[in-house]
Amino acid sequence: METTNRVGTTSRAEGRPAARRADEGYLRAPFAWYGLDEAFTGPRWLMQVGTAADGSVQHGSTGHGEAPSIKSDASGAEKERFAVVVTVAASPVRRTGDGTGVLEATTVSSAAWLAGSGLLVHTWPASLDHMTRDNWLDQQTETAFELADDLDGPAWTTLSLPVDGVPVSFHYRETEFGWVLAGSAAGVHLGAYGRGMSAYGLGFSQIKDLDAYA
Repeated sequence: METTNRVGTTSRAEGRPAARRADEGYLRAPFAWYGLDEAFTGPRWLMQVGTAADGSVQHGSTGHGEAPSIKSDASGAEKERFAVVVTVAASPVRRTGDGTGVLEATTVSSAAWLAGSGLLVHTWPASLDHMTRDNWLDQQTETAFELADDLDGPAWTTLSLPVDGVPVSFHYRETEFGWVLAGSAAGVHLGAYGRGMSAYGLGFSQIKDLDAYA
């Protein structure tokens, strides 16, 4: 994976401990990361990685556009323009590195679930107060899980988008808070979610240099 060998990524983080820790999480991954392709010319940034109990990197996200924030003002949320790409290692059922447990296989549904729950984190309906939002988020997260487990169901349509220049079929659904999609590329599953940016014009490509995600 080319990103693990980029010297520039390490030098950019020097003097910035938090940035260095974030970069190292991405650099430890044994799989390629994906983001929007070169047709997107706006800001890019690293978000966070997800690890297994043994510390191995399993998935992570890269952001594009305006960094999303939780907003209770619906009109403010509508002005946000962002797309987040989730990369999930394609893995079979396997034992953890320390031999104490089993890691479940990852599938396109894994990417759909991470994308759907990611969109919810940055959503706050104006009609809900702080206390009620926690209950709402639990309910919506469970719904997102059920939808991700039924990609052939009526909630999803199909959308063809380029991945490294090759058309790939994605599962796609729209919500009142944004859109979610999920598919697969070479060795990984891809999810994405966004708001204010149309999913229909997007393309994805392998990230060659994490320096682009300053």
